[in-house]
Amino acid sequence: MAAAISAVTLTVIWLYSAGGGALHSIWLRLPGRKRHGDQARQQLKQLCLINPFMRLLERLHLFDSLQLPMSSYHMRLLLLMDSDWSIERTKAEAAAAFGTGYAALTGCAWLSLLGQEPNLLAVGAVFGIVLTIRPFAEAGRRVEQRKQQMITGLPDMLSKLMLLVGAGETVQKALARCLEGKEPLQHPLYKELNDAVSSLRNGQSFSSAMERFNRRCAVQEVSVFTTVLLLNYSRGGEHFVLALRELSYSLWEKRKAIARSRGEEASSKLVFPLVGILLVLMVLVAAPVVLLMS
Repeated sequence: MAAAISAVTLTVIWLYSAGGGALHSIWLRLPGRKRHGDQARQQLKQLCLINPFMRLLERLHLFDSLQLPMSSYHMRLLLLMDSDWSIERTKAEAAAAFGTGYAALTGCAWLSLLGQEPNLLAVGAVFGIVLTIRPFAEAGRRVEQRKQQMITGLPDMLSKLMLLVGAGETVQKALARCLEGKEPLQHPLYKELNDAVSSLRNGQSFSSAMERFNRRCAVQEVSVFTTVLLLNYSRGGEHFVLALRELSYSLWEKRKAIARSRGEEASSKLVFPLVGILLVLMVLVAAPVVLLMS
């Protein structure tokens, strides 16, 4: 057993050294090697993962067989990325996920063969499945996180909009002033609002800009806000503020519900560390007693 472990250890070191040298050689030969490391890694990913597995999946017609999951994955990436995100880029991300899982499975298979450890093959299969599914699950988690950020940020924006319109500001200028002191790139709601304000400044109509804002957000609460905004836009004055105030009450309640759910998730996540600490304390307390009795 010790000899097998030593063989596996030496094999891992050899593979790591050989793989590192090969990757370094490929990196030196990549075009634009004087650029940043991120571009070099992206080119390496394109060369070793995306291109071969894209051809393989297309030849096996897996994109057509998995059309429904791919469409769902594409819609999630379309929300998370820019509006010019294409289906080809989604296929490239899926091919990279399959390539990563295959690389993990192949590496563990070679280690299992060289070290005569069949369990490593099962570990590689688990790692391969997890690494393949992970980007799809991660996209869903990020979409849900984006939705919660929009819902929690909407009441603050709505309160500021009511104050500005109530003070005599026009709706378009009030929307633009809601961006003051905010970082649009760090918050999805203000990012989409910044795009809508830019469209208004470029001469696009208010209804078209708000409809595009609604489509880009793809959140029910933002859709209700946009509908109320468009219905009361021409009325203005007190009627506009009253309509927004009624909407604000329900949005604050949803924000409180999200805060409560996050608190419950945080408390549930603390259960596992506490159980682990309890087991460690039990071992520390019981070990001297067991040793004295023996």
